[in-house]
Amino acid sequence: MPHPQARVHRMFELVEPIATVTFSEVVNEEFLALGMRNYWDGYFAGRAAPLGPAPAGVVHAVFYNFADGEVARHIPWVWGKITPQEAIAVRERGSAAALRQRIGELAGSPALVRVADLATRAALSAPAEGRALYAGLRALDVPEEPVARLWHAATLLREHRGDGHNAALLAHGIGGTESHVLMALSLGMRAEEFGRIHHLPQAQLAAVVDGLSGRGLVDAAGGFTDAGREIKQRIEALTDELAAPAYDVLAADELDELVAGLEPIAAAAHAVDD
Repeated sequence: MPHPQARVHRMFELVEPIATVTFSEVVNEEFLALGMRNYWDGYFAGRAAPLGPAPAGVVHAVFYNFADGEVARHIPWVWGKITPQEAIAVRERGSAAALRQRIGELAGSPALVRVADLATRAALSAPAEGRALYAGLRALDVPEEPVARLWHAATLLREHRGDGHNAALLAHGIGGTESHVLMALSLGMRAEEFGRIHHLPQAQLAAVVDGLSGRGLVDAAGGFTDAGREIKQRIEALTDELAAPAYDVLAADELDELVAGLEPIAAAAHAVDD
């Protein structure tokens, strides 16, 4: 059944800290031990693995928001060290260990088993059309162990929403680096301060900001115009709308139960700094 958009957005907030333990130091160390040169080798190997040994151009297109050339520094180099199948196993093992470490006693609770089951039902029910990364993940075996299953379900839901977010950006004519600029501004930061793009050459980043300014989305001081703020809000609303079908399989009381069960887990996962 359809659910209120606010409820769907709340699921995004709860799923995010659970899924993103995969980008923690625990997982990074596992990839480094297998010959990865740095954090980003492990990031691209783990996240791109469900696509198989796809070339850099394909990964760049699916991931959407990396600057030109960034993916190619890691793909296909990583596949000379490990296979996609090995990367999937390392990522799952390390992510489950990281999540278990963060949530402590919650990892062994009966409530987590129920939450993992509900989240998995939702995660496997979402439409896959036009969602390449989600479809790749959904083709993988679902882990049996509850903590690993919860992480897997959270990752499926996150990437399903992410694929939809990319579609929303595309529909509004916002490119990958432009999306990071808009995100920075929505957080009250200047583009050059934002972690995902601050490393870009100054001239390259300035050209992106100038392009947004020419479209009336960024003002002369480098901040949002009303039009820029409005387009960001429209993109986020459409992203939630496109994410909503994943939860249609759950009744209202089941979604309420899932939200309530995820809240302490997400809070514990979010509270730990690596």
